[in-house]
Amino acid sequence: MMNSFSDATRFIQSTDHVLITGHLHPDGDAIGSTLAAAWICKSLGKTVTLANDSHVPDRYLFLPDADQIEPAEEIGRRFQYVLALDCADEARIGKVRHLFSEGVQICNIDHHATNDLYGAVNIVMPNASSTVEILMDWMEELALPLDRTMATFLYTGLLTDTGGFRYSNTSPKVLMQAAKLVSMGIEGHHLADRLLETVSFRELQLLQVALSTLTLSFNGKVAWMVLTQDDFKELHATSDDIGEIVNYARNIEGVDVGILFREESDHFKVSLRSRGLVDVAEVAKCFGGGGHARAAGCSMDEKSMEAVEQQVLHAIYERLGGLPV
Repeated sequence: MMNSFSDATRFIQSTDHVLITGHLHPDGDAIGSTLAAAWICKSLGKTVTLANDSHVPDRYLFLPDADQIEPAEEIGRRFQYVLALDCADEARIGKVRHLFSEGVQICNIDHHATNDLYGAVNIVMPNASSTVEILMDWMEELALPLDRTMATFLYTGLLTDTGGFRYSNTSPKVLMQAAKLVSMGIEGHHLADRLLETVSFRELQLLQVALSTLTLSFNGKVAWMVLTQDDFKELHATSDDIGEIVNYARNIEGVDVGILFREESDHFKVSLRSRGLVDVAEVAKCFGGGGHARAAGCSMDEKSMEAVEQQVLHAIYERLGGLPV
């Protein structure tokens, strides 16, 4: 069932303390929406606890209060009321679910088309560019005054989830919202430099390794790369250093789908990007994942990288006409 902003407001007003979380391995929208939602809840007089399954990536730690987002295992209490942001399903909340009390009530605010409406309150808008876009609408309905700090949180989510206002989700509304946020005095060019342009040395090293595995197939419409656990160990790299490496596969002229296959300790992760011929959210959904038509991902429990590649590529080839590799 879909709900209204009024339902979300009543949800927050029904408690004194709210647990706020975004999806595991948080990106700019998950971090920005977590901080923005905390700002809204505090404005409504509520106490908040901010948590995530994963630590906050270094590139976001400059944001005000980003250090207040705690790892789930460091929080020693349980919560009855939870605000889940940018999570297409409850599994994306990860270890934060261990903080839920029996009979937990979840307010689910998200923009993924694959969202399964797992909350008691569901504000899911697949046409929104980002979860922060939805929160900005909610804030305006509440008539809360915008300040520079809140503008920074919102702009972070808009900027990163639209790829610097380059992706197809960059609607006229998004640009008008961005203009309003910039008018609050934030320096959009500095945020773009820190969030989109600056990369770690290890990210470039990982990119070098990934490019050495680059494979092109299906008449040049699919390209993929592979990173193994050994690659990460040799470079002393972490998942924070992956960045948007997958885009290098999709950005090849003539390619529609770019893929990054990544080995983890007990499973494999698959990142998918598309120019539009293939709905990669539907591909990811076949393997328990989700996302958007042009950017999605999943985790797979298989015995080998070869098995993962074979299954994912088969699902993509079917959607491109069913031709073999």
